[in-house]
Amino acid sequence: MSIDKTSTPPEESAVVNTEAAAGAATAVDPRLLVREQGFAGYVTEFKRKMKAGDLGSIPVVVGLAIIWIIFQSLNSNFLTAGNLSDISVAMVGTGMIAVGIVFVLLLGEIDLSVGSVSGVAGATFAVLNITHGMNEVLALVLAILTGTAAGAIHGFVFARIGVPAFAVTLAGLLFWQGFMLQILGSNGTINLDSEGIVAKLTSYYFSDVAAAYGLAVVAVAGYFLTSFLGNRRREAAGIPSRPLSDLVLRTVLLAVVSFAVAIVYNQHKGLPLAVVIFLAVLVFTDFVLRRTAYGRKVFALGGSVEASRRAGINVELVRISVFAIAGTFAAIGGLFVASKIASANQGAGTGEFLMNVIAAAVIGGTSLFGGRGRTWNALLGVLVIVSIQYGLALEGIAAPVQYMITGGVLLATVIIDAVTRKTQKTAGRA
Repeated sequence: MSIDKTSTPPEESAVVNTEAAAGAATAVDPRLLVREQGFAGYVTEFKRKMKAGDLGSIPVVVGLAIIWIIFQSLNSNFLTAGNLSDISVAMVGTGMIAVGIVFVLLLGEIDLSVGSVSGVAGATFAVLNITHGMNEVLALVLAILTGTAAGAIHGFVFARIGVPAFAVTLAGLLFWQGFMLQILGSNGTINLDSEGIVAKLTSYYFSDVAAAYGLAVVAVAGYFLTSFLGNRRREAAGIPSRPLSDLVLRTVLLAVVSFAVAIVYNQHKGLPLAVVIFLAVLVFTDFVLRRTAYGRKVFALGGSVEASRRAGINVELVRISVFAIAGTFAAIGGLFVASKIASANQGAGTGEFLMNVIAAAVIGGTSLFGGRGRTWNALLGVLVIVSIQYGLALEGIAAPVQYMITGGVLLATVIIDAVTRKTQKTAGRA
């Protein structure tokens, strides 16, 4: 038997292994870091995230603040209670559809049909309820299910037949737009009942000041309790958890924001029903994605389809369900858009609407490459877009300039996303 004379001596091998182990043990749970180092732990974790390209929602929040400061300096009416309330109501239709787009983007795919599907939902409701006199609740449910069915069809063709999602949904965009024009008929516009359920989605306000303050209290208390109980479970399991001081600080910051928003609403008409529904949807969908097995499967597919398949995940079923979810939220968003303009018309879901929806999800922080994002990103992104639209409208800026500015913001966001992804790969975190 030959002996390899070039082999490393045991002593040197032990040194090498020790150094490698020391180099590998650089990742520290941020909860443990904050617990041990206090404020210094925040600084250390922030520096680590910056080096690793893990920017989170920081660029969006900073960008939104800059946008508001600029428009307020140009027009003192921008940050008035009335304008901010109008922005929050106007963003709900686009935001609802963007929530569904977030699910699709998490897979690393795209859905180009959501604008047309939203128009079909509004038209379906108007035709069934106004033209044919169907019960409003039943017409509402059928309109939403129309979106679910359309999304499921797209998902089936994509997942089972293997046609790229881009091609499938592009065909869907054309088909559903034609379908909408067909059911609306030659008139092209159907006005909604101003006292009906759909019309009140964006026109109803809880005028009692207790409503806005009550929602703020519920939001703050709910956040504290869920976080506190989550920490207790982590401590019981023997894994790092955030210190109580950290939780209190986060709760105080949330309380400041929540009550500031409540004050703004109460200075105008009160708490908008549309905002309440949108926030409830965001909380529910965030729970589904972050706290359920289904949500983990969606993220897993966005990371690696082949690895997910080997792990036993039904890839086809998850894909179909995600596109069905996108179609459902497209329909819900379409009803909010119809409510805002009090009618269903041939222009619904057309023009720049689709681009605004996709831009809202991407600008908010959802990655185009899949596997990273939250439904709360839809809120931040749509706030940016609608704020730009309202700010430019106050200044009397023409629509072409609005398109160019929105496109520039989207391009900057995509560049940040691409650079962030490269930085994470370099840091070994992608």
